[in-house]
Amino acid sequence: MNHILLQAAQGSGGLMSFLPLVLIIVVFYFFMIRPQLKKTKEEKKYREEIKKGDKIVTIGGIHAKIVDINDRTFLIEVESGTRMYIEKQAVSMQFTATLQAEANKA
Repeated sequence: MNHILLQAAQGSGGLMSFLPLVLIIVVFYFFMIRPQLKKTKEEKKYREEIKKGDKIVTIGGIHAKIVDINDRTFLIEVESGTRMYIEKQAVSMQFTATLQAEANKA
């Protein structure tokens, strides 16, 4: 009789040993993976909504105006009139939002 109870306790112990691992995975998903996916989706949507004439800031800190839009690139113009192509991924949503907020204050 004791042998049967011992086996039952060991069987549930094996299942219970995986519970902390499952909880860690759930916590990582909700606090790290999911917010990053949401941020990536917002940045992609922001880059798709950029139009000609918008002022942007690149991740390298270049302030420019959008002159032309292609599939994967923007043609930008900096203050001196220099034009260059940049990848759409190089536009910083955070820095551009800060620039626009400062422009709205002034």
